[in-house]
Amino acid sequence: MAPQAVHMHMLPPELMCAVLEAAPDAMLIVDRSGTIRFANQHVTELFRHPREQLLGQRIEVLVPERFRRSHEIYRDKYAECGRARPMGSGPALVGLRADGSEFPVEISLSHVECEPQHLVVAAIRDMTDHLRVERELEAARAAAERANLAKSRFLATASHDLRQPVQSLSLLAGTLRRLATDAASLEAVNSLEQAVKTMSRLLNALLDVSKLESGKVKPDVRDFPVALLLRELRGEFIGSAHSKGLELVVDPAEEWAHSDPLLVGQILRNLVANAIRYTERGAITLCSRRDGDAVRTEVRDTGVGIPKDQLAYIYDEFYQVASDSSVAREGYGLGLSIVQRLVRLLQVQLDVVSEVGVGSTFTLTLPRARTAASVSTSAGAPEVCSPRQGAAQHLLLIEDDPAVLNATRMLLGTEGYRVTATSSAAEAVRRAAELRDIDIIVSDFHLGNGGNGADAIASIRTTLGRATKAILITGDTTAAMAEQSAEGSLRLVRKPVTADELLGTLRELLGA
Repeated sequence: MAPQAVHMHMLPPELMCAVLEAAPDAMLIVDRSGTIRFANQHVTELFRHPREQLLGQRIEVLVPERFRRSHEIYRDKYAECGRARPMGSGPALVGLRADGSEFPVEISLSHVECEPQHLVVAAIRDMTDHLRVERELEAARAAAERANLAKSRFLATASHDLRQPVQSLSLLAGTLRRLATDAASLEAVNSLEQAVKTMSRLLNALLDVSKLESGKVKPDVRDFPVALLLRELRGEFIGSAHSKGLELVVDPAEEWAHSDPLLVGQILRNLVANAIRYTERGAITLCSRRDGDAVRTEVRDTGVGIPKDQLAYIYDEFYQVASDSSVAREGYGLGLSIVQRLVRLLQVQLDVVSEVGVGSTFTLTLPRARTAASVSTSAGAPEVCSPRQGAAQHLLLIEDDPAVLNATRMLLGTEGYRVTATSSAAEAVRRAAELRDIDIIVSDFHLGNGGNGADAIASIRTTLGRATKAILITGDTTAAMAEQSAEGSLRLVRKPVTADELLGTLRELLGA
């Protein structure tokens, strides 16, 4: 509340002095010439001058010498304008103690109506502690920002570098399974693949949780076609579904939703991966439909199901549904925890119904698009994806990690592909110009020297003069990466990818 002009004649002098003496701040009364007429005890405590010595002196005795001239000018201007000034609204000021030490102050000014004199009441407050706390808070904020930047750098590095050795192990295990001939070798390879899958799921989950906890995940809400998102998921999961002998059914509605397509895709991706993990036979179904002002997307499975008394706990971190099935012990209980965090971040609704031995249905409800946009999708019966056979005659592989490059080359060679392996975008473009008969490109996204696979694919297509089919492998989950998968002749595969997933995506893309 701004101070108001004080009418001196309304209070007896003794009462006025008592009021000023009891004030919590140092209080001064100064006349038009800048002479101190009154000082309370707090002035002595603050400036360390006996107040008897201050009476009759100019107010500038309490101001450092280098500021005195400017203070006199400011004081004269204030006397002319006559407006009350609340604490903290004027220029930054410095007080001078009797021992010569300086300290920051804030001052509130009010006029006193006391004819014929023109008086000003000044309330003075020491800001030393306040500024110290501000500096400490600023230092703490700076430290927190540095920690967040360090965490962001770690996550960016981990998303690529930590996945690379897991990627190599996964592809090498897939190659060994195709080369093994005796039962003992196959059993060892199966155990190796299981261990790699478990490590891969845990790494992905921990990185996702870290990103959400860091606060770096910000929704980018916009209108988007649900059908295209479901088709992207179909292309991503067809390989892993078929490797378990499961049918993958996609039945999208021609509706647009209003949310963050990348984060919605991450929710559905976790739900589909969970459904495949807990289903031994039957089908996984992705479908969407309009429901009033909402779009409901379902992920249905014919898996082990969830007991009713455990439904309330499935989103807890590291919680797993009790079951005698070995399938239930594959994960670490982080997938649905990530889903729940994303649902809260987007402020959308997720429901689940389940029956033990029959399966589960997760329903994600999103607001409909705010515009009248629509997307054309193929009409007719639900899309059922089955493995397609056949291999490309010639595959161009781009990977800057020697171990991953070698593991991928061995796997693809075992499957009958003719592989040209390159370790950089420049080398890949050069080889494409020489060979010309490239049927499909498989590239890592992050390449050396600041290059990326998306640019490499674009350059190769320009060199060949055609939209050569391509697979882009990445651990990146940014919105920019999500946009890459919108193109029909390009598939986005997320690390660590298994041998079956990679080969299934190759067959699906080449058969499209």
